[in-house]
Amino acid sequence: MSTTMTTYAGDTAIILTEAELGPYVTHASTRRWLTGPGLPSDSGVLSFAELCREGLRTVADSTGDPDGRLAAELRDQLVIGGLLGPGGLETESVLLDGATGEVSTTHFLHDRPDLMGRRPLAPSLRTLVRFAEATDELAGLRGQFASYVGRYGPQAVAEASRHLLAVFEEGTDGEPAPLWKMAALIRPLALVAGRAGASGLALDLPPRLLDQEFGQGRVARFEDVDFPATLTHEPTRRFLREVGLPEEGYLFSLDIDVPLRTLAEYCADENLTTELPSRADHLIRIGPLVEDNSLLVDGETGAVLNWSEPEARLFPLNTDVSTLAFTLWLLHREQAIDEESGHELTTGTYDQLAMTMLQVLSTVDPTGTRAGRNGRHYWTEVFQDEASGVLESVGGVR
Repeated sequence: MSTTMTTYAGDTAIILTEAELGPYVTHASTRRWLTGPGLPSDSGVLSFAELCREGLRTVADSTGDPDGRLAAELRDQLVIGGLLGPGGLETESVLLDGATGEVSTTHFLHDRPDLMGRRPLAPSLRTLVRFAEATDELAGLRGQFASYVGRYGPQAVAEASRHLLAVFEEGTDGEPAPLWKMAALIRPLALVAGRAGASGLALDLPPRLLDQEFGQGRVARFEDVDFPATLTHEPTRRFLREVGLPEEGYLFSLDIDVPLRTLAEYCADENLTTELPSRADHLIRIGPLVEDNSLLVDGETGAVLNWSEPEARLFPLNTDVSTLAFTLWLLHREQAIDEESGHELTTGTYDQLAMTMLQVLSTVDPTGTRAGRNGRHYWTEVFQDEASGVLESVGGVR
């Protein structure tokens, strides 16, 4: 079964025919939507590529479920697409109830269909499309969020958050699904820092942002005497002097008891016999990460790297110290928001929160979520491990 791609007013939509809907969709307004406006073919939030490839099919058809272990409430749900994470990869399957028009999500567990469940997403396709469009407009600062172009800082974040939440609450009796609540609280955080380049780095952080978030006296600033001679990248030196970094971050802490050392000096002082990378005397160790990893700054370029001591390998971490500071601020802000909400963000939906956080980070700093040639990346692995329940500690270095 194939669907139709229809172009109108410059947009392309996925349209189904009455025959394709067949007995699958009996809900009248949902049938009208699928044969009329249809579903967006280009969205940063949703993908309906599977619907184009496979047509309408049930969860039972998708799993096979030879042993009948699939829950009855899932069997006749229709698989129509997926939620998109960073890099355009699908994270969860989007389901449509053909009888009620309600939309939900599930993780396919082909080996254990008895463990599969549903999570609410939207009361209708119309609402789902509207929510996805609003989220895309915020990411692109267009449409109803066009007025935020050039506006950055905590006030812009707060206003955009209220704006997006109001969109999500409309039509859901004030109770949007958890994914949209966390989107309204987390996605606007990308607006906290400017991109004008005044600092010479990727981001221009608002004055005292880190002090306000981590607390007075918990942000370390350095003096020129603390810098190795090979730290010659002036925007990095200025940032570390004037803005600083939090002494304790998410699975990270600063080396504050001694002047900053090059990787070569650090390994010599700690009697480490690991093989060093080239230019080890130009790589400045800022502090430890978890599991024998170190955070480094390239003294010439300002790039922020992850040094794996067991593997004796370098991996990209952040574009520079400004995006590193943003990442640490983002993680701390999420924890504070979660506590303020009574842990509503992380109760049974941490995988969706991890996806949302990675999307924000990829918007502000693509290096922060771009895997290296071997497919690994520190922040991505941290989020994914949290979502899988591998890490139990939050904050500090284990």
